[in-house]
Amino acid sequence: MEGMTPPALVASDLDGTLLRTDRTVGARTLAALARLRERGVPFVMVTGRPIRWLAEVVAQTGIPTAPTVCSNGAVIYDAAADRIVEHRPLAPELLADVVARLRDSYPTIAFAAETDDGLRHERHYPVGEVSAKVRPGELAELVATPAIKLLARLDGVPDAVAEQMAASLHGVAEVTRSSHDCLIEISAAGVTKATGLAWVARRYGVAPEDIVAFGDMPNDLPMFGFVGHSVAMANAEPAVRAAADAVTASNDEDGLADYLDRLFEPAPID
Repeated sequence: MEGMTPPALVASDLDGTLLRTDRTVGARTLAALARLRERGVPFVMVTGRPIRWLAEVVAQTGIPTAPTVCSNGAVIYDAAADRIVEHRPLAPELLADVVARLRDSYPTIAFAAETDDGLRHERHYPVGEVSAKVRPGELAELVATPAIKLLARLDGVPDAVAEQMAASLHGVAEVTRSSHDCLIEISAAGVTKATGLAWVARRYGVAPEDIVAFGDMPNDLPMFGFVGHSVAMANAEPAVRAAADAVTASNDEDGLADYLDRLFEPAPID
């Protein structure tokens, strides 16, 4: 922190980072975001969430002026214009290949596919969302159209399963996770939070070394590797804390606001 130049762009994960456990944004964090706007520093939300899960965040923080990186980098969304400006889905033939490989290795696995018009899931895939955009279907339907993200649920130790899947799909698709249970998220090869953030950074003409990023889960690790300075929340998983350049207070303690306030605090005059 000492001697650091204030960033030209700030990026942050949402759940477990910007958002508290109750999915609200703390007053101190809202104030810190307002100060960023006053300074003209772009704030980019970089999330595993699909677009339809952004409304509750926008209601609290206001419409983002910078594009939002959604679905782990597969979608760049301009909320002000309500349009997708970049889209990198899994093609149907790739979906079919990935599903076949994983079902062969994990017979009890359950799949869901996040698409432009919602979530399609196998009937034995557990869903917690009640919405017209969430529909059960046969596996053949799930792989028939491009998917923003493939979701796989199964029993097991999350880290171990994610590592095994990443090895089996190396060069074919990206494997990550953003929850503490065994929910694995699969994107097209080369699609990560880092690639999504890189797209936005180029739009602003900001170099990676001038970006500070905040996160808490394994899907934030590619973003940490891309930026000049990475900050893990105190509630982050151990591997994420270990990979970060710094650790701040937890999401429930407005750790993002704490760190930004110290980062932008004027240096003392001798």
